[in-house]
Amino acid sequence: MKIAIGSDHAGFEYKQEIISLLNELGHEVKDFGTDSNETVDYPLFIYPVARAVAAGEFDRGIILGGSGNGEAIVANRVPGIRCALCINEELARLAREHNDANMISFGQRMMELTTALNCVKIFLDTPFAGGRHQKRIELIDSEELSN
Repeated sequence: MKIAIGSDHAGFEYKQEIISLLNELGHEVKDFGTDSNETVDYPLFIYPVARAVAAGEFDRGIILGGSGNGEAIVANRVPGIRCALCINEELARLAREHNDANMISFGQRMMELTTALNCVKIFLDTPFAGGRHQKRIELIDSEELSN
């Protein structure tokens, strides 16, 4: 699977660990930055990840920050992105199973590293359930309802 990943300074450490995990699992990974824990403005790194996923250049996107909230907000501004803020394994599973999330956001300050790594695996391995959830995805993506 092709994975785009990006973070601000507050998510940098977990991002590095997640990249290592993704490489171990055999995924193709592109890091959109940042490249250190020096303070940066997260939209500069999150928008490119979301745009690349929305354009179909990557199968999924993973973004990180201190809380993950701002990052998810930025990603969800890009048409075609369904980014879920995740703080535990159950939310990672439901993001894929019920919401067909193509991106996931983590807050490094909100969770343990082992939880984040487990969530990544679940996010990548869980299929979309379809069925009754498909109609909801179509409604989420509906231009008519969003205008």
